[in-house]
Amino acid sequence: MALPLSVARTTSAMTNIPSPKKPIIGMSTLGFGEYSNQQLAGKLAEAGISVVQLFLSQTDSRYWEYNGRSDVSDMTAQRCKDIAGVYRSAGISIHSIGVYTNLIHPDDNELKANLEYFEAMMKIGDNMAVRKFVTEAGHYHSDKVAASAVPYHFQEEVWHRMVKTGKELAKLAQGHKATVLLEPFYRGFLASAKRTRIFLEELDSPNIKALLDPANLLEINDIEEMFSQLGPWIDCLHAKDRKLHVDRGVPAGQGDLDYKKFIAAAAKFAPDAPFILEYVGTKDYQQALAMLRSLI
Repeated sequence: MALPLSVARTTSAMTNIPSPKKPIIGMSTLGFGEYSNQQLAGKLAEAGISVVQLFLSQTDSRYWEYNGRSDVSDMTAQRCKDIAGVYRSAGISIHSIGVYTNLIHPDDNELKANLEYFEAMMKIGDNMAVRKFVTEAGHYHSDKVAASAVPYHFQEEVWHRMVKTGKELAKLAQGHKATVLLEPFYRGFLASAKRTRIFLEELDSPNIKALLDPANLLEINDIEEMFSQLGPWIDCLHAKDRKLHVDRGVPAGQGDLDYKKFIAAAAKFAPDAPFILEYVGTKDYQQALAMLRSLI
């Protein structure tokens, strides 16, 4: 029986409605330090992983240094291309490179060296054809800071210094056609979704965006608040977990983060941002991956 014209038109229009995009699930390479890049690419490809966040932490590229810097001078252009080629040959793209240097250090010489290190990582990205870089603000501790009534990262002059540093970083990123993703953490300078949003607004740069890890803000913000504050800036999501009132993060599904709410908010506010599993390694990545896939 022929449908009435109006119904036929409606049905035809509905068939042209695009289906919602399925979120991409990727993997941080940081938890797999016992593998070479070649070995890890093969292992992740077998698990159906098509995206990684690359930390130079494998046996043949051991440069990872949290909250500091390493000497990457022997990362030649060809070596960079070879490492990236290992993943791409396995059908895996590199979304971003983890830097995590210290951007909040009060010593001008140390800060200058850390920014130079950041640019060295951008040059590595140039050679790998990777244009996104991930970092926290960094941490600084000293006896003088410990004696202060106000934590160092909340002091007024530190805010202004960080804005200046952030703008310098934005210029470096612009020069390399790159984007830096800042990751908030409740015990650091970017301590909440709101504070991070205000900082990003003050930098006002298309080259500085956000990586949201809800487990990092679980003590401070509800999931909907995180996404409503940071939605326009979110370019990547970390998928790990944390128990409330506990410092150490755990693999996805083993803490107090409501992953159903997390995934629903991501679909609404940041549908193009990949979920990057972290805080997992050989022993537990399959469990976290299965949990995330089942919910998505």
